[in-house]
This record gives sequence, C-alpha cells and structure tokens, in this order.
Amino acid sequence: MTHVALASMVGTALEWYDFMIYNTMSALVFGPLFFPTSSPMVGTLMAFSTYAVGYISRPLGGMIFGQMGDRIGRRAVLTITLLLMGICTGLIALLPSYRTAGLAAPAILVLLRFLQGIALGGEWAGAVLLGVEHGSADRRGLNASWAQMGPGAGTLASSAVIASIAALTSGTQFIAWGWRIPFALSGVLAVIGLWLRSGVPETRTFETMRQSGQTLRSPIRHLLRRHGRSLVIAALSRIGPDVLYALLVVFSLTYVTQIVGQSRVVVLTALLVGSAFSLPATIGFALLADWVGVRAVYLGGLLAAVPFACLFFPVVRTGQEAAIIATIAAGLVIHASMYAVQGAFITACFPAEIRYSGSSISYTFGSLAGGGAFAPLIMAALYRSTGSAVALSFYVVVATVITALGLLSARGVAKQE
Repeated sequence: MTHVALASMVGTALEWYDFMIYNTMSALVFGPLFFPTSSPMVGTLMAFSTYAVGYISRPLGGMIFGQMGDRIGRRAVLTITLLLMGICTGLIALLPSYRTAGLAAPAILVLLRFLQGIALGGEWAGAVLLGVEHGSADRRGLNASWAQMGPGAGTLASSAVIASIAALTSGTQFIAWGWRIPFALSGVLAVIGLWLRSGVPETRTFETMRQSGQTLRSPIRHLLRRHGRSLVIAALSRIGPDVLYALLVVFSLTYVTQIVGQSRVVVLTALLVGSAFSLPATIGFALLADWVGVRAVYLGGLLAAVPFACLFFPVVRTGQEAAIIATIAAGLVIHASMYAVQGAFITACFPAEIRYSGSSISYTFGSLAGGGAFAPLIMAALYRSTGSAVALSFYVVVATVITALGLLSARGVAKQE
C-alpha cells in the first residue's frame, strides 16, 4: 500500500502543480504577456478566462477517460493522463508572448489549457480508485485520501518554486523569463510519476470484475439510466470546496497584490505555509473519517467555511503580512477537511462497474455547474462591479450551503455513512 499510496499521490500532485503554476501566472504575468492591449484588471479577467477553459474541458476528459477506465482498466488510463498533463505544461514553458507571436500566442495558450483540463478530468478518479480498490473497506477514508494529498503536495511544490524564483529575480526578469522555469520543471515530476506507476498492478476490484465478465460496453449509458441521483449528489459535493479553493489560491493573488497593495511574495508564502499544514491535516481528517464517518467530517468542514468566508476579506484588508499568511493558511486547512474525504464520498456513490465514469463525471461536472470553473472570473467581476468584498463572501457561503444540502440528502446512496 505504500507504493500504491505514492503512485496515487504523485499523479494528482503533478496535475495540481501544473494547475497551480498556471493559476498563479494567470494572476501575476499572463495579463501583460498575452493580453497586453487591455487594462490591468481586464487583462487579469481575460487571463482568468483561460483558467476557466481548463475547467470547461474537464467534463470531456471525465467522460472520455472515465469510460476507458471502466472498460480497459484504471492503470492504463492513469498513464495517459499523466503524460498529457506533463507534455502540455512543458510546452507552455516554450510559448512565445503576444509581442512575439501576436494572436497565435494566446490561442495556443488556450489550446494547451484545454488539453490540461482534459487530462485532469480523467486523472482524479483513477488516482483515488488506486487507493480505494487496492485497500481494505474499513480504511476507505485513509485509502482515498492519498490522491487527495496530491493537490497539497503540488501546491506546496509550486509555491516553493515560484516563491524562490520571485525572490531571486527582479520583477522585469520574472516577467521576461523567470515564469517559464516552473513550467519546465513539470517534466521532472512527470518522469517520477511514470516510474512510480509502472510498478503498480491493476486494482483487484477491476481485475475481479473483468475476469467475471462484469465490465459494461457503455458505462456512461448505464450510469445515466440507473444512477442519476447518485450522480447529482456526488456532483453537489464539489461546489463549496471548489469555490473556497478558488478564493484562496487564485483570486487572493489578485486581491492582495492589486487591491491591498502587498507584494506577491506575501501571498506565495501564505500558499506555501498553508499547503505545508494541509498535508498532515488531510491525513488527520481522513483518519477521523474512518472513525466518525465521511459525511460527518465533510459537514464539519463546510460549517467552518461559512464564518471563514465572512472574515476573510476584513482580515486580509488590514494589509498585515502575518494576518494575510495566517488567514490563507487557515483557509487551506479548512479546505483540507473537506477535500480529505471528498474522494471517499464520491467513489462510494457508484458500484464498481461504473465507478470510474461516475466519479469522473460527477467530479468534473460538479465543479463546472457550481461555478468552480468560473469562480475567479466571477469574483473579479463582482469586485469590479460592486467595489465591495461582501458579495464575494456571500458567493462562497451560498456555494457552501448548496454542498451541505447535497451531503444531507446522501443517506441511502451506495455506502455513505
């Protein structure tokens, strides 16, 4: 299980390292590099729209790779998604700017972002299923959490890399060439991930299902016909955590640097500290879920997110570095309480023969339908139109309440507790 845990974690770590690098650069440099004819705020909005493209393509990846994962196996699909993500991120490091290539530069950027989203749409469910289907049923929370530690590890790695480069380069150097280095380093993580996964066999659950002839020709059709309620409930579980995460790791970069007037190093340090705390917190909450139940831990995290959303902007607006770092770090720990058990909750909503498809589709469509795909764009637009952060806090609270209602209605769905 140690090898399985590492193989499960490394894929999502790479995916989120890549996504965090992209998200950070969207807030810091992509506006002037790829949308230079716009005002700073409009350029940021356009950069965040490319962030949304990656979310829009996730459901397509969920359907394509989910179907493949239920028909040919979890392991083969995970190799494909890891390669696709690594290649796309490496190519972004070589991308010319608008000044050099004109409109071709943002067009290629959007295309690579689209392919990144497809890869991530198929990666997550398979990574969770590696742990769940290789492990014992009484450790479902812990086994599912290994993949959930990937985002924390990826965020930690990306924050450390970006903070180091930002500290070692001037603002001009960072915009000129420094931003490319984190994207290029993604190739190293991809090689490590492929090496780890090459030694992991197919899950016992899928092998048993394949040998007994239980695999379906069209898992998605079966899913839509017979498991619609499970699909909706699993999708609702994504909304609140996604919007909170977008606030913490994407919009906060713009808010703290452009509105509060602090340096980008402060926010990057906050993300680094928060990610460092979220890793052990993820394991702790997963172990707690195996003791008191998955839904109980999930609902506790949602409850904590409501007052946090109301206090976030007043605290950050003080401009105090320590307060900003502590607040963002605390938010990432709250997010970890929900994300730690999200994999266990979603995969338990579906039987084995449609588990990859159901988990992938609900995971990706839930984020898209709930606004996670457009959350940074919505937040930037709300603030631009109102000039107040109250509407942004309300947006996070509403998303959290919707997810709580979904969890409360999950009794009787698969193996939910």
